[in-house]
Amino acid sequence: MKSGLLILVLLLVGNLTIAVAAEANPDIPLSLRNNMFFTESLRQANLARLAFDGGDYEASREYSEEAIRYSDLSDEYVRMRLKMWETDTAITAAARRLEYAVSINAPSRFPVEYNQAQTAYSEARSFRQEEIWDSAIDAANRVLAALAYIDRSGTSFVEGTLPAQYTVQTWESVKDCLWNIAGRPWAYNDPFQWRLLYEANKARLSEVDNPDLILPGMVLDIPSIRGETRQGMWSANTSYSPLQ
Repeated sequence: MKSGLLILVLLLVGNLTIAVAAEANPDIPLSLRNNMFFTESLRQANLARLAFDGGDYEASREYSEEAIRYSDLSDEYVRMRLKMWETDTAITAAARRLEYAVSINAPSRFPVEYNQAQTAYSEARSFRQEEIWDSAIDAANRVLAALAYIDRSGTSFVEGTLPAQYTVQTWESVKDCLWNIAGRPWAYNDPFQWRLLYEANKARLSEVDNPDLILPGMVLDIPSIRGETRQGMWSANTSYSPLQ
């Protein structure tokens, strides 16, 4: 009987070690990793080891099971909080884009796009309240999609021109950062020109000294670098000749 408990305890402690290693993922903020469930899992694990060393294998097994249970609860808590953060980030970006739309009188100038965005934003807020995270994120992204190509000029593109503005999209969808945007053919075709984008737009950043912090929904100016003609907002439906 004792040998059977010993094997079970060793298996449980081994599983706990794997769970603890997963919780220590450095990509997860320390404030989330060190939550109440994870702290309790460590306490139970320590009790399991003490009982095991003292020869109380039955108690060690029980403590190990509790340690694993709390570690699983910690996993669920961390996943929920990360999804909540992702949702709130998406909704904030959607709200900022709507504010920009209002500032250029989009309700009158772009009524179809604006109404679509308003509907999607209301859905995002409702889903957020109901804690339906993925649906809330999807609805918030539809706000950005609906308003992606409106700008102050309201003019259409002239063939042969390049875009003068770009609406930042999510990292998950297109890996947007100043380096990647500068490297796109319709921008500068050269990622090393990211600093030109930064200098032209740093007053819009929430942290002026942090060029890495660009948020979805932010409208970036793309100044001319070689005398090329630039006009209007970038559109995924428009084919541009690469900057030479």
